[in-house]
This record gives sequence, C-alpha cells and structure tokens, in this order.
Amino acid sequence: MRLLVTYMEQRVAPAGQPLLAPVAGLELRRERMSVPDYLALYRTIGTPLGWDSRLNMTREDLALFLSAASTETFVLREKGRPIGLCEFDAVAAPDIELTHFGLVPAAYGRRLGPFLLDTALRAVWARTTQRVWLHTDTNDHPKAQATYARAGFEAYRQQMEDFDD
Repeated sequence: MRLLVTYMEQRVAPAGQPLLAPVAGLELRRERMSVPDYLALYRTIGTPLGWDSRLNMTREDLALFLSAASTETFVLREKGRPIGLCEFDAVAAPDIELTHFGLVPAAYGRRLGPFLLDTALRAVWARTTQRVWLHTDTNDHPKAQATYARAGFEAYRQQMEDFDD
C-alpha cells in the first residue's frame, strides 16, 4: 500500500492557557499499562486507522517498550474507561517522537483530542525538550493534521511511502 506521509514538528512548547476538559468525568494521566490493556485500547483506536506496528511486536518486546523509561503513555479515561491514548518515545532526549495519538471512535467529535494532545504535550515540554515530532499518513483520521497544526506542529516533509498491506 502506498500512502502520503507527512512529517510534522513542534519546536516550542504550547503557549497560552492549557485547554480545559471539554466534558465532566474525564481523567487524564500518565500510565504504565499492561500489555493486554494497552493492546485492547490500541486496537479500538487503531483498527479503523490501519495501525499495526504494536500488533507486529512480540508481547515481550511490547512489554519492554511500554515499561521503558523512554516511553511515556498518557491515557484519557471517561468514567474509568480508556477512550484516548497519547504515546511518546525518547522522552529523555531533546527530540521526542509522538508515536501514537488517537481516540476510540465513540469519542470522536467531542473536542477530546485537542484536550488530550495539549495536556500531554505540556507534560513532555516540561523536560529538556527541544522538539517534538511525528508522522501522519493518509490512513489517519481526516482531522489529524489540522489537530496537530492547531497544537503548534508544522509540516517539514511529505513523501509517498510503501507499507505492507
């Protein structure tokens, strides 16, 4: 499968006041999820978007990744149920990659994504961060690039890339 991939970066921390939770009953925090819990959330968010990178990892490798000091996962919960994920890699480095970000389909359209992204970005920028980067492609949510742009990301490269079906 051939997809258009857009690489985006944020070189300064989010400015202004933090976004407030758009609805009551939300909890957003860093979590060290178990492999089964992580995979359940990853599949719910990622299946409609074609996510598969974590599904292709062995359970042992995924457990190591999730427990690594360089991995930081923020989970958005509503009434205790996980509905959003924002995952970063290399959080101890000046360049941090935002590896996965999304909401379960039932949470779309409620302004939860910008809240999750803003809160998680502010947390990682509280370190010695100099840059947060990501890549998004044509399989991602149609509003992904616009959400990233509103959060302060700018595109720095676009290219067609081949992915296994």
